[in-house]
Amino acid sequence: MTTPYHPGRRSAARGRHVGRAALRFLALLSLALSAHASALAQDRGAVPRFDPAPPGMPFSKAVSYGGILYLSGEIGADPETGRLVPGGIRAEARQALENIKATLARHGLGIDAVFKCTVMLADMADWPAFNEVYVGYFAPGRLPARSAFGTSGLALDGRLEIECWAAMSAGDGSREAVR
Repeated sequence: MTTPYHPGRRSAARGRHVGRAALRFLALLSLALSAHASALAQDRGAVPRFDPAPPGMPFSKAVSYGGILYLSGEIGADPETGRLVPGGIRAEARQALENIKATLARHGLGIDAVFKCTVMLADMADWPAFNEVYVGYFAPGRLPARSAFGTSGLALDGRLEIECWAAMSAGDGSREAVR
């Protein structure tokens, strides 16, 4: 004979089932919170890592911290000679972006890791020509967030300077890809 259903009364079997499910949920929640707390504790002890610029330069080429690689501004200078490449805005833009790619590669990253750029132009009239070169370096639909402004002077009288931020981790909380 079965017991009739009473809304205020639970069967012993149903109560045990709900109790086990609640315990499993609490155990999983505890594991997740423990892993998150461990990751936060490691991040608090994180120390920036510095990629030095060539001798005599008063800055770092890049600094990694908290899963992000912060790149110093790049101008269109040939890394071998230290001089601006000839050819105007398009040539300088290509060289600056190649310099950025080289810095990223030293950290095991590609241009696809870049998620934010700041562009400084000596002449805002160069905006369309710069954009023609810039968009060719990124996959369609994967352009970084960007700010741009005109300036009255750049190093070596360059036409532009580009500063970037790149993700060193997958963005899903996994640890840095490069140590």
